[in-house]
Amino acid sequence: MSERPERKVEFVSVSFRVDSGRALLQNVNLAINAGETLMLVGRSGSGKTTCLKLVNRLLVPSAGEVRVDDTPTTQWDAVKLRRHIGYAIQEVGLFPHYTVEQNVEVIPRLEGWERARVASRVEEVLQIVGLPAHEFSRRYPNQLSGGQKQRVGLARALAADPPILLMDEPFGALDPVTRAEIQREFKQLQQRLKKTIVFVTHDVGEALLLGSRIALMESGKLHGVYTPREFAASQDGRVKPYIDAFRMSQQILQP
Repeated sequence: MSERPERKVEFVSVSFRVDSGRALLQNVNLAINAGETLMLVGRSGSGKTTCLKLVNRLLVPSAGEVRVDDTPTTQWDAVKLRRHIGYAIQEVGLFPHYTVEQNVEVIPRLEGWERARVASRVEEVLQIVGLPAHEFSRRYPNQLSGGQKQRVGLARALAADPPILLMDEPFGALDPVTRAEIQREFKQLQQRLKKTIVFVTHDVGEALLLGSRIALMESGKLHGVYTPREFAASQDGRVKPYIDAFRMSQQILQP
């Protein structure tokens, strides 16, 4: 009998309702394994970002449990949980009056790391994301391009070496060329670091390129979980529109 993969994040019969009673998630069961990149795909309003917010306890389930490292999020200290998880979003959210170095070192400093260790880690993660510290550490966000800001956001998410990363359309605001570059770099980075990543995207090409598995959300429900190959080949009536749209975009680019 093969050993069950280590589960870093697990949704167990999770539902979430807003105060009005409207359900944003309904009975979601999903396990994210250690070291994989799970892509959450679905139309706007399908519940993707709600899933992320439940993982780092910005939201609490109305029913069921979200477990991180086998412990329900409600049993974690919220601050410790969020420092255990890196978070990267489309808007990046850099502090405008902080330098790149100061932005990246926020969580290690809050964790009480020694100054030398913080400095070493900042230099390390900036190198990892392709922004050499000697060139970029003293710059401010308004002195960076969109792609550079996104790289700083990723460096900040990695700074305290969290085992889990949550990514909410982190490359969505970038121009197509920069986005393609960062996607390739991110894939190479994940092959080295092997973080557990939950990644929200509207981009089917991005999901196929970066994902270990793809989870399709629809109207607050989990419709299915697929490998990229299974997703691309699926004849399921709810999957096919995504693949058809992706193939159409590819055909437009062909001579």
